[in-house]
Amino acid sequence: MIDTQYTKDLLDSIVDGITNVKGEEITILDLREIENAFAQYFVICNGKSNTQVSGIAASIERTVKTEMHERPYSVEGTQNKHWILMDYTNVIVHIFQDEYRGFYDIEGLWGDAVETRIEMNY
Repeated sequence: MIDTQYTKDLLDSIVDGITNVKGEEITILDLREIENAFAQYFVICNGKSNTQVSGIAASIERTVKTEMHERPYSVEGTQNKHWILMDYTNVIVHIFQDEYRGFYDIEGLWGDAVETRIEMNY
């Protein structure tokens, strides 16, 4: 059984990592009620450049390691930095450059998920 408080803390830590470097348009998709979903949550955000996308991924990894003592199971997309995917098993993080987020439309593909948008104060 997955500890729900642990998952909530992990989500908070991931969002902290994103906001630490001013990642934009943070959305959490709750996939728990979707049959055959391979994760409980997606966290989606975007940055304006390769450098910012890479910086967001590094900030998430650093923050989660510090706060939760966890590392991602895998990280993909670090070569081109258009879309970096970080797999924390029950939480998958998608970090896009602006134009790629719209093109891949993860929110649309998982339209049955409960969507929470995180307000940013910067």
